[in-house]
Amino acid sequence: MSSIFGRNFKVSIFGESHGKAVGVVLDGLPSGIRLNMEFIEQEMARRRPGKSPLSTLRSESDSFEILSGYFNEATTGTPLCAVIFNSDCASDDYAPMKSLLRPGHVDYTGFVKYGGFNDYRGGGHFSGRLTAPLVFAGAVAKQALQMDNILVGSHVKSICHAEDESFDSANIDENTLKELRNLAIPVLNRDAGEKMAQCILDAKNDRDSVGGVIETAVLNLQPGLGSPFFDSMESCLAHILFSIPAVKGVEFGEGFNITKMRGSKANDAFIIDENKIKTATNYNGGILGGITNGMPVVFRVAIKPTPSIGIQQQTVDFLKNQEATISVKGRHDPCIVPRAVPVIEAAAAIVILDLILERYGEAWTNWKN
Repeated sequence: MSSIFGRNFKVSIFGESHGKAVGVVLDGLPSGIRLNMEFIEQEMARRRPGKSPLSTLRSESDSFEILSGYFNEATTGTPLCAVIFNSDCASDDYAPMKSLLRPGHVDYTGFVKYGGFNDYRGGGHFSGRLTAPLVFAGAVAKQALQMDNILVGSHVKSICHAEDESFDSANIDENTLKELRNLAIPVLNRDAGEKMAQCILDAKNDRDSVGGVIETAVLNLQPGLGSPFFDSMESCLAHILFSIPAVKGVEFGEGFNITKMRGSKANDAFIIDENKIKTATNYNGGILGGITNGMPVVFRVAIKPTPSIGIQQQTVDFLKNQEATISVKGRHDPCIVPRAVPVIEAAAAIVILDLILERYGEAWTNWKN
């Protein structure tokens, strides 16, 4: 099933954008993980719509209800199920467009695959609304990883032409990653954040949209996670990252830029630091041969501009089988990049926990408790 990810820590998402609820089932989650509900709520709030002029006007509380797998403030080891009820749907916005294929959207491909039985309102199951349960799953996974001091954090590298500086991939400070969580547009350079905000507002005023790049780091990972060839760390991360709506590119370490280097520079020299084997640089993003080497895992994700825009575009009315024009109505983000940051982090945390359980089994949590 395409809605299930993972082999040891299995994540299954369900629901539609304008249905009663969206939700998630977490299977294979070890018992005894103490869950901080306030932390989960904070993670959900980072993704939550309707809290900024830079995002959609759809206002969802994203409050969640855990139905199973949690007792006395800890996971029980049985499937953990949580639901997030939809409370601010405006389904009538989509009725006039139900036969018009929105450019850049799943309307055509979803119609073909499911024979017209798919829920088209707000994108249905294809909607970015389904990233809410993914963030919940990631918040749970992050708390499991915290037992081993593993930290996942991100910043917005760019929005349109506004650029932030990059992580120093060999020397990333834990406090910096934690502080980024508190920023509306998480950036290393505040001036860059102001320019990004202006880019978003300009696009919004033009009834258009913009995209961008998110750079993510995973700190304190032990070496040895991942397997060649088809279960490499890059393969597993890329799989889930490309599952997130609007992701169009993923690169690790220096990514495509490494092609401009000679091998003498691209190779990360090994050193001894405090009796640990490390590398002096981290151009390969903490992964060699598909396996973590103990350095920070660093990757970047490209997010396309939001396809729902108010500008008139050419399309097709598939019921009449004739060309038409469309101006998309409804409440949409002029840029989804800031709200996508916790989603990218959640996806990374899910993969890391899955691979840790692959290597050590559920006993891993007993060593950490």
